[in-house]
Amino acid sequence: MTKYKKVGNLQIDPNFYEFILSEALPDSGLTTEQFWADFDKLVHDLLPENQALLSKRQELQQKISNWHQANNKKFNFDNYKSFLKEIGYLEPEVEEFEITTQGVDKEITSQAGPQLVVPVNNARYAINAANARWGSLYDALYGTDAISEKDGAERRATYNETRGKKVISYAKAFLDQTIPLEKGSHKDVENYTISDSKLIVSLSTGETISIEDTSKFVGFQGAADVPSSILFNNNGLHFEIQIDRTHPIGQTDPAGVKDILMEAALTTIMDCEDSVAAVDANDKIEVYRNWLGLMKGDLTTTFTKGTKSITRKLNEDREYTSPTGEEFKLNGRSLIFVRNVGHLMTTCAVLDQTGEEIPEGILDCVVTSLLAKQELLGRGNFKNSEEGSVYIVKPKMHGSEEVAFANLLFTRVEDMLGLDRNTLKIGVMDEERRTSLNLRACIRQVKDRVVFINTGFLDRTGDEMHTSMEAGPMIRKHEMKLSTWLNAYETSNVNVGLATGFKGRAQIGKGMWAMPDLMADMLQQKSGQLKAGANTAWVPSPTAAVLHALHYHETDVPTVQDQLIKRSNDLTDSILQIPIAKNSDWNREDIQQELDNNAQGILGYVVRWINQGIGCSKVPDINNIALMEDRATLRISSQHMTNWLHHGICTKEQVLETLKRMAKIVDRQNAGDLNYRPMATDYEHSVAFQAALDLVFKGKEQPSGYTEPILHRRRKEAKAMFQAQTN
Repeated sequence: MTKYKKVGNLQIDPNFYEFILSEALPDSGLTTEQFWADFDKLVHDLLPENQALLSKRQELQQKISNWHQANNKKFNFDNYKSFLKEIGYLEPEVEEFEITTQGVDKEITSQAGPQLVVPVNNARYAINAANARWGSLYDALYGTDAISEKDGAERRATYNETRGKKVISYAKAFLDQTIPLEKGSHKDVENYTISDSKLIVSLSTGETISIEDTSKFVGFQGAADVPSSILFNNNGLHFEIQIDRTHPIGQTDPAGVKDILMEAALTTIMDCEDSVAAVDANDKIEVYRNWLGLMKGDLTTTFTKGTKSITRKLNEDREYTSPTGEEFKLNGRSLIFVRNVGHLMTTCAVLDQTGEEIPEGILDCVVTSLLAKQELLGRGNFKNSEEGSVYIVKPKMHGSEEVAFANLLFTRVEDMLGLDRNTLKIGVMDEERRTSLNLRACIRQVKDRVVFINTGFLDRTGDEMHTSMEAGPMIRKHEMKLSTWLNAYETSNVNVGLATGFKGRAQIGKGMWAMPDLMADMLQQKSGQLKAGANTAWVPSPTAAVLHALHYHETDVPTVQDQLIKRSNDLTDSILQIPIAKNSDWNREDIQQELDNNAQGILGYVVRWINQGIGCSKVPDINNIALMEDRATLRISSQHMTNWLHHGICTKEQVLETLKRMAKIVDRQNAGDLNYRPMATDYEHSVAFQAALDLVFKGKEQPSGYTEPILHRRRKEAKAMFQAQTN
């Protein structure tokens, strides 16, 4: 039993208190006494409003469920819409306005490019993501299915020259498309040099030319007559042609080109939320300690790869010479955001005056901002924000009142930490139905500090299903992406962002490519997000960021946004189209296939979350396609099974049999993991398996269909059990 340290009206976990005392507060300009006194007041001032907002969620949900129960047999859309207005779920329209956010970095305002999201408690992932600002195009192509393995170009342990030639051909075609020569192809180049501030390109024909658009040549490394790299800028995004005639690849290239280095992940979200399993004070300390290391620039991690011990640290900035001879630098790292948790969950790291856990979102905002102050004060090795801002993504907010509360929290934290007003910038995740329908009103509440909105298919679909649980059985999951509401939601998000002045000021983002092994498919499909008006989109890995960067060279997003900004149609009616099945008479095989796929995804993710504290996993689906799973994917899968069970599409016995059968498959899939604890050997005493049952059989009663309450309770149970077994 933890013995808490009493400070004012608060009770602090002793380990957490020591972390704040010895690691967070030094050099912050704040005294320990004042920090805790101000935090005490902030918590007790804001706690009642936090609780009231959560109560309103429950009240609205109950009214909607009651309405559907009373009107299912005589559903009338106009009556439904009027009802939502009457209860305040649909908010009044707000007058036209534009955001006024100041002090925003160029990676957000003027550059368009990929965005990574990684669990901040995994130091290796966090460093890799921050360093993914730059990545090798040759490696990304060679190591993935972006290059076909046909005709002898298969991937193998040793270098395959045939595959290498395909990679180089692909890369040279990229150069021809992006920085075309005045004549010929980059495949024909024998030498790149700089003379009299100009790029000189020598062809195999003996001709000397340059690129068509000479303004795209912006710098180089090495000597002008023998450069080691040449820097270009296209559509606001950089890339280098790297030259080394002694390199194994460079030796085979007529121009000595060894690689093309791409500017890739312009921004990275360090996640404290859906991809993290942080259920107690020690978990939170790990999350915050890594965030502090990123802000100070001294985070490192050492791991073994094969027989080698490797230490990773943050990359230095990249140094260049301009065509006219001036020295300059480009950031070697992504611009880093931090995603706090939402308004719902509480944390045992700090208790209030009644002994109850305080809202975790309040603690996150205070502590992540406190730690980021180290970077603002210049205590770190690097600058994250050249503009002196702290970027906080706030998830899972429902409607404008909750966004207004987040704004109040940010304001209070700025005052508490001695930060200028609107130093704390906010990213509003448009992933809940009430926010989608009232997005303009939500943005208005944070118009002076907002830097980001995005769409997220998984959480948004989970909320769609939970909100309309009583409306009827939902369509199959794979049909959701073609549904009326989803397409309207994706379009409306961009429309509202552009109408409120996001172009050139803030990010409009799109969701994750969830299949990290299917890069060829990503290259074919993900460009559609840019053409839809997004200036950033989530990718699952640094490699994917490099490949997705190719799309931003193909499409000039500001030009697309200029074309789309004229759209002003109201899509509320389409967003309100509930994705219930018009004909739910599926055959037994189709029903079982849906159950199997949902169950495998749930179990494959939950077993690692509960037993190993892994918040983000690559889990194979029923077709053995690896999918990136986090709590958002878990929410949609569990809510879908809950919905079908509630409406009699399947039985409890059928669901239980499915989960047991799929648990055996998941156990086999994880047989090579020495730390894995199987579920099927003892279903009743497997905490992970019981958590999966809870998520489905108790899914209807979970707040907004969120998975966190069950996961946190069961993870704590598992940790206690493992500790008892160890002792």
